[in-house]
Amino acid sequence: MKNISILGSTGSIGLQTIDVVREYKHKFNILGLSTNQNIDLLEKQIHEFKPKAVCVMKEEKAKILKERLINNNTKVYTGINGLIEIATLENLDLMVNAVVGTIGIQPTISAINKQIDIALANKETLVSAGFLIMKLAREKGVKILPIDSEHSAIFQCIQGNQNNTISRILLTASGGPFRGKQKEDIAHITPKEALNHPTWSMGEKISIDSATLINKGLEVIEAKWLFGIEVEKIEVVIHPQSIIHSAVEYEDGAIIAQLGEKDMRVPIAYALNFPYREKNSFLKLDFITIGKLTFEKPDFKTFEGLNLAFEAIKMGGTTPAVFNAANEKAVELFLSGDISFLDIIRLIEKTMVSHKKIAQPTLEDILNSDKWAKNYVTKLVK
Repeated sequence: MKNISILGSTGSIGLQTIDVVREYKHKFNILGLSTNQNIDLLEKQIHEFKPKAVCVMKEEKAKILKERLINNNTKVYTGINGLIEIATLENLDLMVNAVVGTIGIQPTISAINKQIDIALANKETLVSAGFLIMKLAREKGVKILPIDSEHSAIFQCIQGNQNNTISRILLTASGGPFRGKQKEDIAHITPKEALNHPTWSMGEKISIDSATLINKGLEVIEAKWLFGIEVEKIEVVIHPQSIIHSAVEYEDGAIIAQLGEKDMRVPIAYALNFPYREKNSFLKLDFITIGKLTFEKPDFKTFEGLNLAFEAIKMGGTTPAVFNAANEKAVELFLSGDISFLDIIRLIEKTMVSHKKIAQPTLEDILNSDKWAKNYVTKLVK
């Protein structure tokens, strides 16, 4: 039986990871769980899975949960130190990182240092600190297993081809809810409209990132670090049906693609069961029902955030961390109604221009750059 912890167990990816654990209930034992503040759902998960420990990021919520669990053996931690505790529990085999934001970086590093394998859904970890994370994982002999459907697809396409040269990675994107629209069409978009993704059911942050196509930019940066490939060899392809999750072209011209239903539980199950594929009851793909698959070029003019992502990774150093942090803060401001949809890109660009890049950053430099960028965006809006 494999011992796992799930950081972000009450979020979208966390809940689907819980579904996977239920599907393979005799294969996985949950030692740790975490939430930001949803203690009602976390309490239900505690009673079902009986973990050794949990973390609630909000201290006042953690106190309430402790009172509810007065006769329960599960330990309750709080804050970033608590998150690190859950990520590094004794006898842990795999840590699932499904939190949102740069808060996921330190637990990942701590788990790698303990030689615990990582199932990674937290984009910010690799976007902001990809060089440090992948270098440390190689040194410690730790597996970084991608959970994102696109990166899982690429990961699956390279299995058995590690000695062959990749000429291109084809990173697919649905195009989001505003595919085909011009900039003037999306100037007054509301958060409710932006959250209405046409093919995937996701959390708020990733839904907005998909609407701006910044999500795909973040995935480009992730792919560079995960697969050790030059960014010039990563091509974004709009694929509205979201059936081909991504593909890899080798130097002989052969393209290997991974296809499947729009169900995040499949890549999660692959990461948890790796290197094996285990039978499950999840929905299977029906080619006849699909009918046809279509592809388009991204509209870089309307969705400028994608350009900024390519620019950030080419600049390197602390720039990707600043790009990510500025977007994180801008999305928060958009969801709260403080800025417009197009302001998200404007604020990211201004923050990147004002940032003084550190070429060879330490973890402290990356975290400081993240904090600076979020503060700078806040000041721009005031």
